[in-house]
Amino acid sequence: MAGAAVLDAVLIVVFAAVGRASHGESNPVLDALGTAWPFLTGAAAGWVLVLLLRRVAPLSVATGWPVWLLTVAVGMVLRAATGRGVAVSFVIVATVVLALFLLGWRLLAGWLATLRR
Repeated sequence: MAGAAVLDAVLIVVFAAVGRASHGESNPVLDALGTAWPFLTGAAAGWVLVLLLRRVAPLSVATGWPVWLLTVAVGMVLRAATGRGVAVSFVIVATVVLALFLLGWRLLAGWLATLRR
């Protein structure tokens, strides 16, 4: 379970780092962390919500979609609240990329689990 939460966090930081690098930032590591923290907060909220309401770790797409949804929603609210950009294009890109990252590994893990049976 902890490994899955760490994987989510790593993928969120990768999302932020790739975005910052594409903008030619002078300090991509610090800039990536500055971009990632609102989304990391949202992912943590999603994990807590699923663990409290479902009493299972969000390891599948069926239980992991709230993690993705709260990652994006809380991330955007925190960005807006702290004066960071929430342009429509950024919201769309973040929603799609984070879906691919956060739901993608869960889909792949589920598919691999069915192959092993």
